[in-house]
Amino acid sequence: MHITLRQLEVFSEIVKSGSTTRAAQQLALSQSAVSAALADLEHQLAVKLFDRSGKRLIVNEHGRLLYPKAVSLLEQAKETEQLFREDHGAIRIAASSTIGNYLLPAMMAEYRRDFPQAPLDLTVGNSQDVIQAVSDFRVDVGLIEGPCHITGIVSENWLQDELVVFAAPQSAIFREAVTLEKLADSPWILRERGSGTREIVDYLLLSHLPRFRIAMELGNSEAIKHAVRYGMGISCLSRRVIADQLENGSLRQVPLPLPPLTRTLYRIHHQQKHLSRTLIRFLSYCHEQDIA
Repeated sequence: MHITLRQLEVFSEIVKSGSTTRAAQQLALSQSAVSAALADLEHQLAVKLFDRSGKRLIVNEHGRLLYPKAVSLLEQAKETEQLFREDHGAIRIAASSTIGNYLLPAMMAEYRRDFPQAPLDLTVGNSQDVIQAVSDFRVDVGLIEGPCHITGIVSENWLQDELVVFAAPQSAIFREAVTLEKLADSPWILRERGSGTREIVDYLLLSHLPRFRIAMELGNSEAIKHAVRYGMGISCLSRRVIADQLENGSLRQVPLPLPPLTRTLYRIHHQQKHLSRTLIRFLSYCHEQDIA
């Protein structure tokens, strides 16, 4: 059986108007198209839905049985259409921890001010978790702190981010000029392997040191900030992560004998993922000025 919404719409309009001529006028169809739609519907149901009295069509017992169900189906179809016309679909986002904890909240808040009913679903993990979620279609878009070279994943430059080496204000590293050798001898507190921040720190900073000593690896930036603040070592994180602590003096930036440490943050999605109007609208809120 292949009953169409158009057939049900034609049937319902004939019930209301009493003739194919008036139904055709209401639906902006030709009378022959209306008659054909009704004939197809009756053929598929194997019953007559109207009694014919001259040019008039009078709904019969079969038609009266069908009518409320047809109206219900048409109303559900309109509700479904309206649902997507108003862009109320949930956006599923996965972000690595620095982005999810320190960048996205301001962006999401601005978006929700303009679209208070729009649902957002955010998952925070390390970069490998985000890439896997995008690969499995569990999220619509991913935001990560390093490049992605996985087949089938589209990776686009998103924002620029500055990394800062920092220590507790009383740290011995500030007692004399900072050299690569002094950095190499310092105890480092770093993010876990698999983190986008760790990957970039290894590439931009630690690869320039003659050696380095890892005091500990921690799974989130908050734990690293507290460990450094209590003098357990030095670390390197996004300036966005430690901005408040640098401002209030509980942490201090370590000057480096190296060029500024900058990285690109990336936006990723599966190459077969359709970017809906809702998703594109949300992404338009994800730009530098929202988080400066």
